Amino acid sequence: MNGKRVTMYWYPQCGTCRNALKSLKEQGVEVETIHLFETPPSAAHLKELIAQSGLEIKKWFNTSGEVYKEMKLKDQLPGMSAENMIELLASNGRLIKRPVVTDGQQVTVGFKPETYAEVWGSTNN
Repeated sequence: MNGKRVTMYWYPQCGTCRNALKSLKEQGVEVETIHLFETPPSAAHLKELIAQSGLEIKKWFNTSGEVYKEMKLKDQLPGMSAENMIELLASNGRLIKRPVVTDGQQVTVGFKPETYAEVWGSTNN
């Protein structure tokens, strides 16, 4: 254990999420998982997470997801306010790019092994 504890919003059937979880555990990170579709983060919590991630809100959308495509969000997001985007993400966990991992200060969205090693690796306590 490297002493790190994180919370991961994930979808257990998602291969990327499972790979991310495996990567974290291999690095000795203790992970609490939260099912993203059953318990999406609230709008207030999302606002906090987005700020901590340093990413634009639109980077939080799962653009390859069915719900995103069905709602034709590609055309709607450019004209939408930040507040409306956050409300939309909070209303449906399937719209959120996954997995989302946070330790309360840092946040990563999606899974890239090199990013995980850099942000969550044992050298960064």
